[in-house]
Amino acid sequence: MRHADHPTAGAEPPVEARPGARRGPRIVYRVARARDAADQAEVFHHAVMQGAAGHYTLAEREAWAMALPRDASAWSARQALFTTLVADCEGRCVGFLELDPAAGRIETLYVWPSLGRRGIGSTLLVHAERMLLEQGVSRARVEASAVLADGLVRRGWNWLGDEWVERGGERLYRQRLEKRLVAVET
Repeated sequence: MRHADHPTAGAEPPVEARPGARRGPRIVYRVARARDAADQAEVFHHAVMQGAAGHYTLAEREAWAMALPRDASAWSARQALFTTLVADCEGRCVGFLELDPAAGRIETLYVWPSLGRRGIGSTLLVHAERMLLEQGVSRARVEASAVLADGLVRRGWNWLGDEWVERGGERLYRQRLEKRLVAVET
């Protein structure tokens, strides 16, 4: 899928004129389907190359983006390895989170860059935390990029340490974080 074909390309959706109208299209959160894999590849690529631009150099982002193929079959295979939750906008994946419930780990969390800071990633996290709790997991862990780490700390995640990971000859900074999970009535 080319960038121009993505549902979020181009102008923002019009806001209806009546008071109290919802802004933009509706986001639905669900478990990933095989047909989401191509969108996941694009979300990952654009989140890294555009969304992480303020935190990592171009060389670092290129190495990071090359670590996972921009190919639907690779992302479909990952769906078999991880519980994958997606944010669906009009039938297209615009954000996703990969979860390893047995290890209590959030493997990845990416959102289409133009939709950042609208609560999509936070909502995916809420669903992931709830799933972990339902499976008896009391602590969640993540290795978070510089893009994600501060927001997680604001959401109650605790810093465990810094680390550097090598991708394509580049050293990328990230933080190890953990959160004690507690049931919250909604």
